[in-house]
Amino acid sequence: MILLSAMETKLIGFGYLKELYKDDEDFGAIFVQCAQQAIDRFHQVNGFLFRDSKLCIPRSSTRELLIREVHGGGIAGHFGVDKTLAMLQEHFYWPRMEKQVRGLIARCATCQQAKSRVQPQGLYTPLPVPERPWEHVSMDFVLGLPRTQRRKDSIMVVVDRFSKMAHFIPCQKTDDATNVADLYFREVLRLHGVPKSIVSDRDTKFLSYFWKTLWHKLGTKLVFSTAYHPQTDGQTEVVNRTMAAILRTLVSKNQKDWDIKLAHAEFAYNRAPSSTTKSSPFQVVYGLNPLVPVELMPASDMRSVSRDAEERVKDHSRSR
Repeated sequence: MILLSAMETKLIGFGYLKELYKDDEDFGAIFVQCAQQAIDRFHQVNGFLFRDSKLCIPRSSTRELLIREVHGGGIAGHFGVDKTLAMLQEHFYWPRMEKQVRGLIARCATCQQAKSRVQPQGLYTPLPVPERPWEHVSMDFVLGLPRTQRRKDSIMVVVDRFSKMAHFIPCQKTDDATNVADLYFREVLRLHGVPKSIVSDRDTKFLSYFWKTLWHKLGTKLVFSTAYHPQTDGQTEVVNRTMAAILRTLVSKNQKDWDIKLAHAEFAYNRAPSSTTKSSPFQVVYGLNPLVPVELMPASDMRSVSRDAEERVKDHSRSR
């Protein structure tokens, strides 16, 4: 018999909130009444007060700590008020939260230094809306970046036009179609399968070699035809601006570590709600958001409910 080791992680430091509820100006009266029975949308679990499934945070430094974590934590993206507030409201509740979020973001030194005040000009011509994730993608390249110690000076940006999910892949501006196809196979195709179409600003000769290399790596014996259509695509430009804004808040002063920070930027981008879908790309593709540090906290329902994988897939398919 093999002895296995298991390690469980949880966020500590919330226990003292239990002592603050009773005398809190926002939740004191509600907390006392909920000791006997649930009131309206409020209830107690193990000494914690919840509004529906959201943990109530009494007046304390924890409120600012949570805002800072959601806004500028290690895998956050220093997003604006709307996205920061939306992510915070997924799990926490306190009165006048928006006002406090606005105030803290207005004072955020990193945002002041890193984010441009220039607004995009003009309108983009949208492409037809896909029906499923990762069937139709956009591919773009951000060139001219400082060369890193790993000899990277460019970023390949691949965006799923359905979910807005993106992958940020460090590369070199000298990479040809074969190298790009290798990167796509290793970083995108292995996760999402073969796309039906790719929109790119590269010429048809480049895309032709790209597709041939991709088919060769798949080892398929089937024969496919490829058609080319001139298109305009503003989506990747929007993603590029967002990625650049996130990276500026993460990189060091010499800007030579941006390729290491790309994973942080990609997670932050895909975890934040999209202004188009009102959900994060993770939610659209997988049906739920991945955990972040602030979510390893007391939960309103301490019982774990096991769900069959097939049932989850069916639910996710019906919700699309």
